[in-house]
Amino acid sequence: MKDLLSNRINSIPASATLAMAAKARELRAEGKDIIGLSLGEPDFNTPDFIKDAAINAINENYNSYTPVDGYGELKEAICLKFKRDNNLTYAPNQIVVSTGAKQSIANVAQVLLNPGDEVLLPAPYWVSYSAITILCEASFKEIPSNIENDFKITPEQLEAAITPKTKMVFFNSPNNPSGTIYTEAEYRALAQVLEKHPNIYILSDEIYEHINYGTPNFSFAAIPSMYDRTITVNGVAKAFAMTGWRIGYIGAPEWIAKACTKMQGQITSGTNCIAQRATITALNESPDRIKYMVDEFKVRRDLILDLLNNIDGFKTNVPDGAFYVFPDVSAFFGKTLGGKVINNASDFALYLLEAANVATVTGEAFGNPDCIRISYAASQEQIIEAIKRIKEAVS
Repeated sequence: MKDLLSNRINSIPASATLAMAAKARELRAEGKDIIGLSLGEPDFNTPDFIKDAAINAINENYNSYTPVDGYGELKEAICLKFKRDNNLTYAPNQIVVSTGAKQSIANVAQVLLNPGDEVLLPAPYWVSYSAITILCEASFKEIPSNIENDFKITPEQLEAAITPKTKMVFFNSPNNPSGTIYTEAEYRALAQVLEKHPNIYILSDEIYEHINYGTPNFSFAAIPSMYDRTITVNGVAKAFAMTGWRIGYIGAPEWIAKACTKMQGQITSGTNCIAQRATITALNESPDRIKYMVDEFKVRRDLILDLLNNIDGFKTNVPDGAFYVFPDVSAFFGKTLGGKVINNASDFALYLLEAANVATVTGEAFGNPDCIRISYAASQEQIIEAIKRIKEAVS
């Protein structure tokens, strides 16, 4: 029946992270004890002060359609948050609230990209960037990096990748899947390249901004020459443990924000009213309210790195943010484990699922075929047991 579907849907792969999570659920249903380290989802509960705001909204009878671009009060809170946390000045007419940051990114791509346009993706990159680009009938070009340079691209690489077709660059810091954070100096060096190419727009995905371990987040739009060409994407899923609430947002030039509102008005219209009211409370509070989660993630990062560094064949670096490690496992390629030949990262991730009952994600989906992504958004006990299983499976 695939030939009856549109070329559009047939042109994109299923999300590798969601596919691995689904496979893990199937094995659990068969009675297997699977430890899931594949999804990018905090294992904390949404903080009580945010849940209380949602309950109050229900009791206050918030139940009607919302404005397509979000409640005015929420957009004001987002503007205050941008100024407080990112030194960015946006007005409410530059803000669009969407059903998750994924929709925010899709909106931006749909309103800026035409068939034949090109998007530059510093690799590794979040799996949906390439799929969203394809859905816009544009093409993407990967700019490679590796673990030796902490998965960062250089200004020289960026300059070499630009062509007359280049329309957008997607930056993501802190990065999913690597945990890499670009410093202010590094971003300014990349901006100097883009200053020479005024027709290129920048999407800056900062969804993990508060989950950092010493290297502060710097917003690309805070560079004056880049402000009018940058769309800043954020949301409450990761830092506030609100993945299922589905609230993302952008700060952008007004003409782009208006276009995104027009697009969204024909797709989903406004986002959930209760989730929006809860998000107002979340964003009006100091980020210190969620520091306990970040502190625990740092403990887990140090724990999982210590354990992985005791396994021959795993090459690691120290990620500065997010809640992932992205080890290079190419030392296993060409070897036979458990009677199976490991040809690539996909084979290795599948082997770990079948032999160790641990779900990870292949780096191929993120534009780096030498690595796998391991989430440490799990309890310390689960991390210890998972890495113990992995060590036994590859010994």
